[in-house]
Amino acid sequence: MLDYWNSRIERAPLDELREIQTRKLRQLVDTVYRSSQFYRKRFKEAGVKPEDIKTLDDVTKLPFTFKKDLRDNYPTNMFCVPLNQVVRFHVSSGTTGKPTVVGYTRGDIDCWTTSLARALTACGLGRGDVIQVSYGYGLFTGGLGLHYGAEEIGASVIPMGVGNTERQIELMQDLHATAIACTPSYLLHMNEVAKKMGISIKDETDLKVAILGAEPWSLETRKRIEDTMGIKAYDIYGTSELSGPLFTECKEQNGIHVWADHFLLEVVDKNGDPVKEGQRGELVVTTLSKEALPLIRYRVGDITILNNEECECGRTHPRIMRILGRADDMLIIRGINVFPSQIESVLMTIPEVGEHFQIIADRNGELDELTVRVEVTKAAFSDKLADLMKLEKKIEYELHKVLNLSTKVELVETGTLPRSQGKSQKVIDKRKI
Repeated sequence: MLDYWNSRIERAPLDELREIQTRKLRQLVDTVYRSSQFYRKRFKEAGVKPEDIKTLDDVTKLPFTFKKDLRDNYPTNMFCVPLNQVVRFHVSSGTTGKPTVVGYTRGDIDCWTTSLARALTACGLGRGDVIQVSYGYGLFTGGLGLHYGAEEIGASVIPMGVGNTERQIELMQDLHATAIACTPSYLLHMNEVAKKMGISIKDETDLKVAILGAEPWSLETRKRIEDTMGIKAYDIYGTSELSGPLFTECKEQNGIHVWADHFLLEVVDKNGDPVKEGQRGELVVTTLSKEALPLIRYRVGDITILNNEECECGRTHPRIMRILGRADDMLIIRGINVFPSQIESVLMTIPEVGEHFQIIADRNGELDELTVRVEVTKAAFSDKLADLMKLEKKIEYELHKVLNLSTKVELVETGTLPRSQGKSQKVIDKRKI
């Protein structure tokens, strides 16, 4: 099995990577200024011209791009190539207003595929593996992205998509799947269903790797998945606007490698100012190679930490550490910032707690309240009220230590909370209703 898909570029010296980034950034700015009415207007408003961009540090002179810009220019007004050069469209599901339309040239598809070929190789996958892709196909980018990347590395693909879980488990066994790509919540649900079918994924399948993403998940959830299913669980990252799933962790499982020859990263605070390395902030991405829909200083909305140190695996490209949540999914409860990932991290360390939970924010008069509904394992669920009350207090205490906030915990039986085959909805904010 290969250690690298492209050893020369994945282990390139930092000076070489910065030289590539500088050249591509200057070329990108010149291209969008000439070909995009949107960027030309935005640059003029910011008082910047292409000739002002001489070094990588000059990227901060450029204005930010936001998801709202993509929606305001629906469907294709931000494209930088004629539509006859676009070979594919993907559309993200918008919760409000217009969705986001992303176009791809042949070069964009090839770049996307190469990025995932590097990523999947970093997870130890390659020729001889059978990868079950259980992300959605179609307009959603997850399924087709992983599909092309898996075929590129020579693996066999089972294009399952989402749903029909019993059939998923049956084919996982019969076709000897060695890897699966899906959301972590769906893999947990799949494990539940397998148990009901009398099947142990750990002992009765060939599964060894899971490529999990599309929703935030904690290190504690990873440990639970790996321990109960006997596999290695790798984080994958990407957004529909950037192309789709693009980057994963390597075998070190210590940050997600982002390919510097194709993407330039920043991490900023809420005011848009750079944070110090090692501090968390909002991820900002400039796409250096995209042709149809290049994005300059795109504020992704994901909260992370940037790590520019060379990884133990030998790759020199920067890493983003585990996504801590969404800037716009962050709950503010009585003046305290609360991320769902913080709550998940606590719950997954408590043996009596099952895999599924739900966070409900509500208002009692003028006071915000936070309730966490928690499924309890069958072994821990008791008919004795005193036992359940004791467990509730234990969970409330552990949450308070981390959040510095009082929460109400409601215990429910296993199977009570809704299951999801795609992204799970862990947060319900009733204050917006």
